[in-house]
Amino acid sequence: MKRAIQKGFTLIELMIVVAIIGILAAVALPAYQDYTAKAQLAGALSEISAAKVNIEELQTNSPVVQAATSVAADLLKVGIQAATSERCSAYTYTSAADGSASIVCTMKGGTDVVGKKMTWARATTGVWSCSTDLASAAIKARIAPKTCTT
Repeated sequence: MKRAIQKGFTLIELMIVVAIIGILAAVALPAYQDYTAKAQLAGALSEISAAKVNIEELQTNSPVVQAATSVAADLLKVGIQAATSERCSAYTYTSAADGSASIVCTMKGGTDVVGKKMTWARATTGVWSCSTDLASAAIKARIAPKTCTT
């Protein structure tokens, strides 16, 4: 009597493959969300970093008093072309006669970054520092750009 040759996979083999895929997905999804948040933060930082040069020139040549504003004409002075962008739902620019200034981006994006603010601040000495108001130190350490860890 001839035995039938097995064709296909057994149920247990298929269940093992599904379990392996589930484990890989459980590890990959949080990592993907972190990478997405990092990209959103880096994009927001790059948008306001371009304004630093213009603010620096304004502050060193003739320091002006500019109260916190998100008016398009004021933002245009520092190189921000529109009141919103793909990465920032709003911008705010301030400057003072003592040489201090700041540019702030209210971020768009995923749950870790939406509504949070990224700020470049110029001290009266001319030194720039970056800060963000991410929810916790653990999140900052995980996704904040290296130049913006405070």
